[in-house]
Amino acid sequence: MANSEKRTGSVKKAVPENKGKQPNPISRYIRETRGELRKVTWPTREESWRLTLIVLGVTLLMAIFFWVFDFAFSNAIQFLIQQIVGL
Repeated sequence: MANSEKRTGSVKKAVPENKGKQPNPISRYIRETRGELRKVTWPTREESWRLTLIVLGVTLLMAIFFWVFDFAFSNAIQFLIQQIVGL
């Protein structure tokens, strides 16, 4: 018989020493979070400023948009109420 055929012994599996111990969930969470944050591609300073200005600009435009429609609808409702009560 060849050497490879005589191998009938069991293969040892690597068992961690702390098999019964589970890590603290909080420390595990922090460790996993740090690992994920290392994978993040962070924007440059210039890109951050540009995106911040875009967000502020869109916010300002939406505020003006809602102000105009609020002003128009509130005046329309006020006009309708005056017309109905003024009968």
